[in-house]
Amino acid sequence: MSAPAFKCGRASFYTADCLDWLGERRARSIHGVVTDPPYGLVEYTAKENEKRLNGKGGVWRIPPSFDGHNRSPLPRFSTLSQADLENLFDFFHAWAKALWRPLVPGAHVLVASNPLVSNVLSVAIQTADFERRGEVIRLVQTLRGGDRPKNAHEEFSDVSVMPKSQHEPWVLFRKPLEGRVQDNLRAWKTGGLRRIGEEQPFGDVIQSHPTRREERELAPHPSLKPQSFLRQVVRAILPLGDGVVLDPFAGSGSTLAAAEAVGYRSIGIEMDPSYVEVARRGIPALREHLVVHDRRRAVGRNRSRPTSPAKLREDASRAKVHREGAD
Repeated sequence: MSAPAFKCGRASFYTADCLDWLGERRARSIHGVVTDPPYGLVEYTAKENEKRLNGKGGVWRIPPSFDGHNRSPLPRFSTLSQADLENLFDFFHAWAKALWRPLVPGAHVLVASNPLVSNVLSVAIQTADFERRGEVIRLVQTLRGGDRPKNAHEEFSDVSVMPKSQHEPWVLFRKPLEGRVQDNLRAWKTGGLRRIGEEQPFGDVIQSHPTRREERELAPHPSLKPQSFLRQVVRAILPLGDGVVLDPFAGSGSTLAAAEAVGYRSIGIEMDPSYVEVARRGIPALREHLVVHDRRRAVGRNRSRPTSPAKLREDASRAKVHREGAD
């Protein structure tokens, strides 16, 4: 296996096709996965990226300015054809098969999705022998959906073509355990999710917000997720706080930055070499962004209370110790 393009603290960033990289990775060496993959499998091609950067659209929806702010482009999943969906299924099934060997038993895999394609993703990964463990719902308002019929908005002014998006599903899977949960935790440090506190489990609904401009400036990427959300889910993915977190579609390194912020070892794989320098600068910058003042709020079905300030300080202090030992 080739050396990483760079390291930052406990994070290693590789430029490679993730399927190739997974095929070379040693068995049972990854303890959890948090990732936001491409879905059209075409939106990040050179052709579509150029259209997006030039404001031409294509697969990307270029939202109009609103309240004096320019909204970020969004991939248009509604444009996917049946052939696109079949290719999507085939890709994620192959990806899950490749992921199987490097994962330890009981490792969780959390994958960002969309209501229009999460069913395809789920079946593809489940038929690769992973257990589906539900969804983590990111509550976030976007400009996706809710529009009136195109070129007939006045005639059908009371009609929405589809529901306005107010959430983002992150689908959760687990590699089967060896024995009981407690057996797996003792042997592999995996099998469950890390609690928020002694009296509060990790919840399946997390209040969030669109990624703010200051974070996008630190690590430019069209699908960048906010650190306030990523730090919660990355922290939860290792139940005992020990192991290696993998992001096989690393982009500008935001998942690795979140892992750095909570003191975890992490690996990122990105096929596009143009993101190497973006991630090299972005990971340490995002790692420090709002680490102390981050008001993380994980909300379960009973709307449980947010992580305590003491727990935030404890995590931040632990992460600082890890970084000082690794930098």
